Amino acid sequence: MVELDAILARRSIRKYTPEPVTDEDIKKLLEAAMAAPTGGNRKPWHFIIIKERETLDRIAVRHPYGKMLTEAPLCIAVCGDPSLTPLPRNFIPQDCSAATMNILHAAVALGLGAVWIGLALDEHYDMARSLLGIPEDIVPHNLIAIGHPAEQKEPRTQYDETRVHSEKW
Repeated sequence: MVELDAILARRSIRKYTPEPVTDEDIKKLLEAAMAAPTGGNRKPWHFIIIKERETLDRIAVRHPYGKMLTEAPLCIAVCGDPSLTPLPRNFIPQDCSAATMNILHAAVALGLGAVWIGLALDEHYDMARSLLGIPEDIVPHNLIAIGHPAEQKEPRTQYDETRVHSEKW
């Protein structure tokens, strides 16, 4: 069962040791991702496992917020497949975000560090497609740098009561 302490322990970790992430841990991360809720239970995701140093370094050079990939031994690209969700509304961003959060929390549970690297601009999508061979009909959602942490951050809450509204705005 997920504990509140584990959720609060999730921090963006950008420094990693060179120790590789095991295939067993990668599978656990993906099992957690695929346990996420999705609109209509369509599960419209695909995941690309990136361990080759050359590819990680190329992404780090081309993504303005991906510099930590020069140290990370693993990156998971989370992608959405519109053909898997023929619902009236596109839930892919929500579905991929839920899967991503599950990966981030699973990383904490496994003693790993991770950080979400957004793909929000056309040049980010183009970079991901060209470096990772993502087909044009698949939507690259984000990248997740993962590794054994070389930095420690204290658990925290970012609770802000001024952002909470009761019944109405």
